Formats: sequence, C-alpha cells, structure tokens
Amino acid sequence: MNLRSPAFMILFAVSLIAAAGNMALQSVLPAIGREFRLSDTLVAGAFAISALMWTVASPFWARLSDTMGRKRVILIGLGGFVVSMTGFGLAATSGLEQWLGAGLAFTLMAVARTIYGVFGSAAPIASQAYVADRTSPQARTQAMSLLASAQGLGTVIGPALAPFFVLPLVGLAGPMYAFALFGAAVLFVVWRRLPSGEVVRIPHGGGRRTDTARGLWKDARVRDYLLYGLLVTGAQAVNIAVLGFHIIDEMAATGVAARDAQPFIGIAMLAGAAATLMAQWGLIPLLKLQPADLMKWGAGLALAGNALSIASPGYYGVVIGYAVVSMGVGFARPGFTAGSSLSVGPAEQGAVAGLMMSLAGLSFLAPPVIGVALYELAEPAPFIANVVLLAAATALCFLSPRLRKGPPDLPDRDETPSPESQPASQPGPEGAR
Repeated sequence: MNLRSPAFMILFAVSLIAAAGNMALQSVLPAIGREFRLSDTLVAGAFAISALMWTVASPFWARLSDTMGRKRVILIGLGGFVVSMTGFGLAATSGLEQWLGAGLAFTLMAVARTIYGVFGSAAPIASQAYVADRTSPQARTQAMSLLASAQGLGTVIGPALAPFFVLPLVGLAGPMYAFALFGAAVLFVVWRRLPSGEVVRIPHGGGRRTDTARGLWKDARVRDYLLYGLLVTGAQAVNIAVLGFHIIDEMAATGVAARDAQPFIGIAMLAGAAATLMAQWGLIPLLKLQPADLMKWGAGLALAGNALSIASPGYYGVVIGYAVVSMGVGFARPGFTAGSSLSVGPAEQGAVAGLMMSLAGLSFLAPPVIGVALYELAEPAPFIANVVLLAAATALCFLSPRLRKGPPDLPDRDETPSPESQPASQPGPEGAR
C-alpha cells in the first residue's frame, strides 16, 4: 500500500476522527456533569465503563475482521462511533434543557458511552489489519507509525475545535453533534471509496492468547517495564480525569461559570497534547535518548508537573503543570514500550505488544474514578497520590537492574524510538491502538 494513496488517507481519517471526537467529549464532560449537579466521581465513571467495554470487545473485533473482512468491520466501528456521539449529545441536550431529569439523562449518556466502548475498537483494529494485509514487512513499521500518528493529531484537533461548537442552540452538546457529523462523513467515504480488496487472510487462532502471552507478564525480562508503565499511565489517567473539574473550579473563583469554562479546558488539553508531540516528534529524535533515559526523565517530569499543580494553584499553574506531566509521559511511554520490546525475541513481539496495549485498559478503569473521588475530598489529594506513584516509578528506574541498564545491547540495533512513535496523549485504551 502506498502511504500517499487515497485508501491510506481514508484510514488515516478514520483514526483521526475517532481520537478527536473522544478528546472533544472528554473536554466537555466535566462541565456537563457540573450543570447536572452530579458527583464528579460519578461523571468519571462514564469513561471507566467505556474503557472496560473496549478491553472486553477488542478480541472479538480482531477475530471478526479475519472472517468478515476489514472494510465491513471498519464500517461497523464508525457506525458505533456515530450512534454513540449522537446518543450522547441527545442525552446531554435533554438534561441541559431539562426535558429529562439529570439522573435519567446521565444514565442515557452512560449507555451511549458504553456503545462506544463496545464498537469503538472495531475501526482501529480493522484499519491496522487492513494496512498490514497490504504492506510488506519492510514498509509496515512506517505505515503503522504514520497511521498511529493520526491519533496524536486528533488529540490536538479535538480539544481545539470543541469550544467552537458550543453554540447557543446546542450548548455543551454541540461538539458531540459536530463530531457525529464528521464521523458520518468519514463513514460514507469509507463505504464508497475504500477498496474492499479481497486479500487472503489466515485467521490467527481465533484470537486466543498463546502460552507465551499468558506467562509473559511475570517474565523477569519485561515485568519491571510493565510495573513502571502501569504506575506512569495510571498517574496520567488521574491527571486527565481531574483536569476539567480542576479548571472549572479555578475559573469559578474568578467568576466564570462552568459552561463558560470550556475554552479554558480546551486550551489546557491543547497545551498537554502539544507538549507530548514536542517530546516525541522533536526532543526524542534530537537528543537520541535510549529507553532507560526516557523512563527516568519521563517519570521525573511527570512527578514535577504534579508537584507544580500542588504548589501553584490558579489556572496558569494548572495548564503548565498538565503540560509538564504530558511531556513526561511523552518521554516515558516510548521508553517502556521500546524497552520491553527490545528485551524479548522476535517470536514474542506480538505477546509483549498485547501486554503494552492492556495497560491502557487497566489504567483507565479504576485510577480516573479514584483520582476524581480524591479530588472531591481535597483539591491537592489526587496530585499528592500521583507524586507517590511517580516517585515509585522513578525509584524503580534506579533500583531495578533491568530498567537501570536498559535492554541488552545487540549489534547493529538502534534503540532510539522512531520520530513517528505514537503520541501518548490520547486518553483511554483508544490511544493505545
């Protein structure tokens, strides 16, 4: 497959619109929850449901794309995205306009979010498989990296565009309607323009994990990388979940209402995404850091960002703290993913990649809900908890012989992560695909 072909550009748009829509929804959800006068913790639980469903449904879509075909599964995934965003918008509008009670409206929003969790993984999984079917092994890495970069671009576009769709007639639900329309347009283009391409596919054993995959999580070669990754991504999930509520509260102190705080939330999310992209597309290739160094700098910067959120209250302190955290995760994620991959043999690459993906689902199940619950108890509490988690991750970099030394040095192997590595700013398991 030519990376400049219309088919690849269509698949790029599929990943882009899903990531942008997800981030746009994440940016307005705290304000909607405050308008409904619901517990912040309850609002955070809506995303935990999505993460759980995503993790459970992913193996099913992987198997179905082998038998039904890649294009059909992409269409199913996009259809689920459009239905979910439309349903979420209608439920939000019903609650905001008081057509329905806040509790019932939020329940319908959670149902819509569950639909996204069930169907959302279908499109990215089938898109990656579509590209894999049509690229040589030599060209596949570049193709997959470019496809993944669409998600990083979406994390910038989503929160940047969301405030422009908070319009008088649709209010805070506007971004959901807008991205539902964008998704419907992409779905139509996929249906009409993406070649079905009858490619001979060999099913991968029904999606069952091999014995190697089942035991690799406790393998000494990758165990510490997994622990480090869980600590860092769990802390990041807390920061993302708390961000909107934190900004609403800081702006409320200056007299800005919750629904008017949306542009300020978008700016903060944009700053975080830009910091991640700067780290992964600029600083890492420039400095040529290896996995061991990336993990040390990543955990340290993320720790500093959380400490800044405690020490420097106010809107600008929140934005700068979140940007520093995002830059740290931008260093850390390529570090532990590359380190774990380089620590195992060629036959185990699929298994270790699956373990790395599973971290996203685990990180966005309990940590966001716990983090927001801590925030409701005391504003600094989630950041203090993150400082503890990230201090443990930093200590692990120095105490673990494997993390301290990095993966074994093999001749002619460049351990520097690709400048096209997938950005780490996309929240939820959606960003790990």
